[in-house]
Amino acid sequence: MICKKLTILTASAALGFTLGAFSAHGAERYDMKVRNDFFAGFLGNAEALQRALAGAEATLKEEPNHAEALVWHGGGLYFLAGEAFRKGDAAKGMELAMKGLAEMQRAVDLAPENPGVRVPRGAVLLTASRFQPPAQAKPLIELGVGDFEATLRVQAAQFHTLGEHPRGELLLNLGDGYSRLGRQEEAQGIFERILRELPATAYAKRAETWMEKKSLTAREAQCIGCHVSK
Repeated sequence: MICKKLTILTASAALGFTLGAFSAHGAERYDMKVRNDFFAGFLGNAEALQRALAGAEATLKEEPNHAEALVWHGGGLYFLAGEAFRKGDAAKGMELAMKGLAEMQRAVDLAPENPGVRVPRGAVLLTASRFQPPAQAKPLIELGVGDFEATLRVQAAQFHTLGEHPRGELLLNLGDGYSRLGRQEEAQGIFERILRELPATAYAKRAETWMEKKSLTAREAQCIGCHVSK
């Protein structure tokens, strides 16, 4: 079940903390077409969010199996679920949350090796899970971690060529996800990798914090310079 505390997403940019940071590379980046409106919507611009959803729906009308449009649309619905819960409409909130989760899962089923699908879902679920009771949060964290694992696997060959931001965000979220699942040995391996591969960066500072405390707060795990760093 979806906790009503999902509504915390309506007051934060956290939902978009990594959604566009390291999407699929190629001639056409779907996320570049829609993410500004989605991010504005997540920050409270209802008109922008409706425009983003309508754009995704138009794409899906022409191409029902467009996985990236589906995952972004599902993420938007999941966000709206939080809005509904905040207004006291639990039934609507549950309906939207279930539909959003189902759309994001279908997107992953359609394109399991596409970072442009795995990253948006992983970002949504890892963020939302922070505001739910442990029993409800754990399966979301597991799915989110799986999304970031898949992205790292797919991008392994060219990972070293990516910018500081996409590499740092992927590793930071993966390490934090492992830690939140109690997989401390795997978490330590990821944070040690950050220290090796991204020395003297903000990501290294976060890794040092984890090494000291063996956990990160939501603020410490949030995006660093989102959509600014190269």
